[in-house]
Amino acid sequence: MDLSRRTWLGKAGAALLLGGGLHADRTSHAQTAARASASAARTVVLGQSVPLTGAASEIGLAFAAGCRLYATEFNEGSANSGIQLKLVQLDDGYDASRAAANARTLLGTDKADMLFGFVGTASSEAGATAAAQQGSVLFAPFAAADSLRAASHPNVFHVRPSMADEAFKIVRQCTTVGQTRIALVGDDDAMGRAGLAAVQQAVTELKLAPLVASALVPAAGDKLDAALADVQKQSPQAVILVSLSGTTSNVIRKLRKSGYSGTFMAFSIVGIDPLYTALGKDIGGIVISQVVPSPRPSAIPIVKEYLAAVDNSDQTPSYEGLEGFIATKAAGEAVRRAGRGFTPAALQRAMAGMTDYDVGGFRINLRPGLRDPARTIDLISITKDGRVLR
Repeated sequence: MDLSRRTWLGKAGAALLLGGGLHADRTSHAQTAARASASAARTVVLGQSVPLTGAASEIGLAFAAGCRLYATEFNEGSANSGIQLKLVQLDDGYDASRAAANARTLLGTDKADMLFGFVGTASSEAGATAAAQQGSVLFAPFAAADSLRAASHPNVFHVRPSMADEAFKIVRQCTTVGQTRIALVGDDDAMGRAGLAAVQQAVTELKLAPLVASALVPAAGDKLDAALADVQKQSPQAVILVSLSGTTSNVIRKLRKSGYSGTFMAFSIVGIDPLYTALGKDIGGIVISQVVPSPRPSAIPIVKEYLAAVDNSDQTPSYEGLEGFIATKAAGEAVRRAGRGFTPAALQRAMAGMTDYDVGGFRINLRPGLRDPARTIDLISITKDGRVLR
């Protein structure tokens, strides 16, 4: 796995029409008919607000790039189907207020058929609200709060498992190796609060003692040192991190410098690449949950499909890129099932019916409850030289 910084994404466009169009003049009647069909294709607009700049930009850029890869593949393979995808990507800088404004622009000015792939807990909540107000859907939010899985949000469809699923896997692993004194440190934001709630729920489900300490700390400011001192006084055997790479790397360095020798566990939102960029060899031994297969070469069809698309691009494989690829493939399948003349209601029915969709050797359920035990979540560790171990 290449863990170098991804410079290939710096010029991501604000609005991208992927695929479609004609490539050459041909004279046969069948080819003329095919061109006419393509020119009359329904263009389905996927409106995405994603952090192309700011604190979560490496995650956002990789996820957005994976989305573009599959949208291109869908359009090239569906030239005669009467459906094309238009992926409109707006930068929100990992700011929920900007994501809310982007959602209104996407649904209003850009006439998006759905909101898609919003990144971040608060941003996803803003997208879900805007979609509900306009009678639209939010599809495949990245790291959304588990509250968006409730029956009160019938217009939100999830490709990744819940934070509760990740938390259960992480906490159960701690208990498997005899670590019962567990602490949590996270960003003091919507994601951190959602992660804390998920971990507390997992602790309850597994009938464990409560967390020995928890601290949600603003990403900026001088409160981290005092919070970590309080956490360390409780002698935790494992520290679960619910934060982006900046806070996560600071916590790991500070605790190790102070003599802490326990385990660090992180949610998938942290991103391996930005964490490796921040920590270098200090990343050794960190355990991170992952909600999609490894993007390294394997026999899994969706991974092979993704890597083949990467080989024909200037991209670098990543977990986030693969997740974007999978999310867009699921969106394309929902559109295909709904049919060229779909209405918003028909699209939602098609999505609601995708409870066991095989995306290519990897199954997803767009309407899971809070827990989806059929989903596989991997726990991986990173060596000092950046190799990924499962």
